This record gives sequence, structure tokens and C-alpha cells, in this order.
Amino acid sequence: MHEPKFYKFTNNCVNVALLGLVPYEQGLSIQEKFFRLREEQKIGDIMLLLEHPPVITVGRRGKESNILLSQEELIARGIRVYHIDRGGDVTYHGPGQIVGYPILDLHNYGKDIRRFIWNIEEVFIQLLKNEYGITAGRVPSYTGVWVDNEKITSIGFAVKRWITKHGFAFNVNTNLEHFKWINPCGITDRSMTSLENITGHKHDITKVMLQVASYFAKIFQTDYQIIDKHEWSSWLKED
Repeated sequence: MHEPKFYKFTNNCVNVALLGLVPYEQGLSIQEKFFRLREEQKIGDIMLLLEHPPVITVGRRGKESNILLSQEELIARGIRVYHIDRGGDVTYHGPGQIVGYPILDLHNYGKDIRRFIWNIEEVFIQLLKNEYGITAGRVPSYTGVWVDNEKITSIGFAVKRWITKHGFAFNVNTNLEHFKWINPCGITDRSMTSLENITGHKHDITKVMLQVASYFAKIFQTDYQIIDKHEWSSWLKED
């Protein structure tokens, strides 16, 4: 018999679920269910790490004018547009990009939204430096993580009753040509980059996801554990 697994629901452990490639609408539904469970204190903190097929999302402050494809062009490419309740403007998700949805109770992290966003940025600044020798940083007036004048990680959250949802998008092997479909985050004078673009080769997406989980725990000064699909899907039945 296999040894049983025991998962922690504590204030000092983030459960991390690797979901693979998930259609955006399905990922949004899973995220919303976990958000309600966290809000009701039925589960502990959880972070979903996944990829999406090509999709465009528009945040609360987003402008349709930042979508550069016509409706006909979107339909021809099979690209759907979702208007969601995160902060920020227009962004693109696609294969090779690690999308993270941390669903955390910020009562456990100081109830400081600015500090929370700073910490999210710091995850990728330290990961890129320590694992890949890449110097990344912040740009005044813009959220996210930048390598020189190019953005490698986009950030857009919603926080309700101190519970977080939505999250970050880290370009690993992302098709950068797809960002030409939009003005990313409404920015027109800077471009996007990826880990592949900087290093010149593709990277194992699961390996990088595990690095994200490790640095997330380090920066947020918490433990983490990877939970399997059987476990996290069983939690959704509580909803």
C-alpha cells in the first residue's frame, strides 16, 4: 500500500497545485471556487500554477482600444476576450507562460496590499537572479518585473475581504509575437520578453513552476507543499 499523504491547512503553509494547461474559463471557475472556500475558512492558503491556451483578459481599468485585433481577427484566431475583476489593463495568456493564482488570506501577511505586490515582484527578481543569472527589477509607475525595459512578469490582483485572487503571468517560453495583439497592460513604449528570449533556449515549464513555488515560500516566509490533483479536486467538492 502507498503511504497516505497528509496535507496541512495552517497559516504557515501554502498548498501549491500544478494544473497543467487549462482553458481560461475553466481556470477562472476553479479559482473562484477556491476563493469562496478560502473566504469561508474551509481550506488554507493555496496557489494554482498553470498555463492557458491563447486568451486575452481585460482588467477593471482596461480599455478596449488596447486590443489591437479586430473582432473578425479575434474570431479567425479563435481568441476569446474575458473581462474580469482584477486590477490592471489588458494582458495576454498563452502556452509557455506560467500563470499563478495565489489565493491567500492577507490577515496572515500583514494586511498590506502594497507590500503583497512588492513581495510578488520580489519572487521573480530573486528567482531570475539566483537561478538564471538575470538581473531584473521594478520600474517606477508600473507594476510587474522588468529586465531592462522589457517586462517578463505581469501582475494583476483583486483583493476582497483580504483574500487575494487572480495573480501573475511569468513569461517562460511564451510566444512573444502574440503580445502584438494588444498593448500589454496599456503600455505602448515598452516591450515584452521571456526567459527563453533572454537565455536563447526553452525551459522545462514544470521545473520553473517548482522554482516559483520555492521562491514564493521564501519571500512570503512560509512553508509550501505540492498537492496532487486527486487532493485539490476533492476540496472543490466542499464548495
